[in-house]
Amino acid sequence: MAQQIESANRRAMAAAAATVILWASAFVFIRSAGHAFSPGALALGRLLSGSIALIVIMLITGERFPARPAWRGILISGILWFGVYMVALNWGERHLDAGTAAMVINIGPVLIALLSGFFLSEGFPPRLMAGISVAFTGAVVVGLSNSNGGSAAALGVILCVIAAVCWAISVVVQKPALAHASALQMTTGGCVVGTIACLPFSGQLVTQAAAAPATSTLSLVYLGVFPTALAFTTWAYALARTTAGKLGATTYAVPALVILMSWLALGEVPAPLAWLGGLLCLSGVAIARSGSARPAMTVTSPAPESSPAE
Repeated sequence: MAQQIESANRRAMAAAAATVILWASAFVFIRSAGHAFSPGALALGRLLSGSIALIVIMLITGERFPARPAWRGILISGILWFGVYMVALNWGERHLDAGTAAMVINIGPVLIALLSGFFLSEGFPPRLMAGISVAFTGAVVVGLSNSNGGSAAALGVILCVIAAVCWAISVVVQKPALAHASALQMTTGGCVVGTIACLPFSGQLVTQAAAAPATSTLSLVYLGVFPTALAFTTWAYALARTTAGKLGATTYAVPALVILMSWLALGEVPAPLAWLGGLLCLSGVAIARSGSARPAMTVTSPAPESSPAE
């Protein structure tokens, strides 16, 4: 029994790691696609690509529609996380420098820990709270290292706060819904709902796609298939097997990975302060995920798991 729990924990950690890496890569590709696509068109194109990939996978694996009790979580997370979040984040980054935007968005894991503590009865474990504090400090340091002394526009800050709130609420409603749906079902449903919510931007997408360079279009497709279709599925897989607060804390590793990826892909040499912030982020994640021998609530889905992460 202990070996089974340990094996499940390792799989959940591997899924969480895949999510963090792919979400970090999205920052590089959003920059590439953002030159040719407006925030709404970029969100719709990304979600449309992701929906097509997920539906194809569901057809191949024979997955069915999720049970009715899961649809509340699917609809809420689809509208808020797949829809509002992506548009707000794309729009917010047009008014904020990257460091400030990352700093504002990183209130998300704090909100997840607080909401899950209250509404999912996960409580407030001291190590989790300590890890979040260290990681959030690291995110602030990363933001300051990249701010270049610029002032953040109020609209950009508001949009990024909206995105963070949508993310946190969606995670909390996803957690119980995963008792009735597989990770693939949850992600496919949310992505399709988000695509429908973003259909008002279809005119912009058609017009801008016709004029966009191939690199921007390929970046958009990448965002849909990997950081969306694959990463949101591995996220749901991990969420079904650990607490929302602890999983949310792992995303503090994203700023550190973004620093490294930007350095390698864009030639942006990070400042010493950014390295310090990245180290704090990773240290906070390690603290948050340590010290708990008791297994987290495990969700058994009625439908077989058919996650791309497996």
